[in-house]
Amino acid sequence: MAKIFPIHPDNPQNRRIEEIKLALLNGAIMLYPTDTVYAIGCDLNAKSAVEKVRHIKQLANDKPLTFLCPSLSNVSTYAFVSDTAYRIMKRLIPGPYTFLLPATKLVPRLVQNPKRKTTGIRVPNHPVCLALLEALGNPIISTSAHVPTNDYDIDDEEIDDKYKQQILSQVELFDRLDKVVDIIIDTGEEPTDEVSTILDLTTDEPLITRRGLGWEAVAAWV
Repeated sequence: MAKIFPIHPDNPQNRRIEEIKLALLNGAIMLYPTDTVYAIGCDLNAKSAVEKVRHIKQLANDKPLTFLCPSLSNVSTYAFVSDTAYRIMKRLIPGPYTFLLPATKLVPRLVQNPKRKTTGIRVPNHPVCLALLEALGNPIISTSAHVPTNDYDIDDEEIDDKYKQQILSQVELFDRLDKVVDIIIDTGEEPTDEVSTILDLTTDEPLITRRGLGWEAVAAWV
């Protein structure tokens, strides 16, 4: 059974953030809100925890996982950022955008796309996420809290209307994942189907590969 942490959505309590940080460093899996959907996450560097997240989501190893960073400068530690990509990201960070970028050696193979050697990175605009990132000092895995109920899953990059019709209330979501995660962060926010916009920045010509929150803001110039 997961331990529930009630946390203020705008002013996260330091003591509770610190307790969650210690659990993540020891390989805990958490359910937490972001500025888009509720996510399942763990410390990027906790291999066993990342493997458990893949098992929960029923994701094959060739399916990359997105992770959160606290700032643009931190992103450059985990990805190669071109001048064009830097200018675009600087205008959009923080916010509901996932950036596909070439991965550096600091990104575990278990997380990145094994063929393209790319990774998906977000800098969220959510106080709880940012507080956790600052306390932990490592990126945090962020994969949608949609959990398959049969032998298939919907790729996070291809969430469709079928997924949107399955959005659960907070109580239903907590109940469904209570036995598969170690920590549940309760900010009182209801789950939504508002996914992030995905921008492929691996080439000279940026490309929107998924329209999510905020896509209109970049469509005119990407």
